[in-house]
Amino acid sequence: MVEAEMGLMHITGPQDGPPVKVGVAVTDLTTGLYTSNAILAALIHRGKTGKGQHIDAALSDCQIATLTNIASSALVSGKGDSGRWGTAHRLISAAASIVPYKAFRTADGEILIGAGNDHLFGVLCQLLDKPEWSRDLRFTSNSSRVSNREVLEPMIEEQTTQRTTQSRAVLRYLLRTPANLVLARDMVIEVDHPTCGPIKMVNTPIKYSVANPSIRSPPPTLGQHTDEVLRDMLGMHKKDILRLKEIGAVSG
Repeated sequence: MVEAEMGLMHITGPQDGPPVKVGVAVTDLTTGLYTSNAILAALIHRGKTGKGQHIDAALSDCQIATLTNIASSALVSGKGDSGRWGTAHRLISAAASIVPYKAFRTADGEILIGAGNDHLFGVLCQLLDKPEWSRDLRFTSNSSRVSNREVLEPMIEEQTTQRTTQSRAVLRYLLRTPANLVLARDMVIEVDHPTCGPIKMVNTPIKYSVANPSIRSPPPTLGQHTDEVLRDMLGMHKKDILRLKEIGAVSG
């Protein structure tokens, strides 16, 4: 509901389609991130002044804040935004601002291609066996590609639809572009789970120069820590814990 009320769904989805909800609870997640930063700031403030403070964080406020440049442009210019542009990289109040930057159909699916600079566009041209495109005056710079977006994008899709998503050319492009950073920055790690065996998990996104934060333990099974929590944190006796298990109040 907050995504709809605060404008996120208005700018999310295909250009010719209805508003779309983000696939994860992004408003909840960003509110948690804003709140954690606020807590740290309040702790620093307390350390300097000796005074604590109440923190007020609302889903609606955080959702508006994450509209960032879209909201700022509308407020400053007094003009409406450009609406939904699907997977295209867009200007604040106009059309696409980076071309090519969108999902293109392949022979068996889709792939998101983002040539964020002239070099990456040249790489794309080489892998699509169209090196002459990088010398075409209509496409030699991003500004010219933006102006000729309606010409270039169909040309690219004509080539991608002749290739599968797992084709060599597509995979080589991915390996030479930012998509490969997921592995390069150790964002996927393998953890040994006592029940499931080795499982892959998303790693912490923050890196430090000294500290080395990591996943300390695998995800717990249902009820794995019931006894530990009830006994050590709540001080319950063993017979009381067994009673809760017998009536189905807790697992473990």
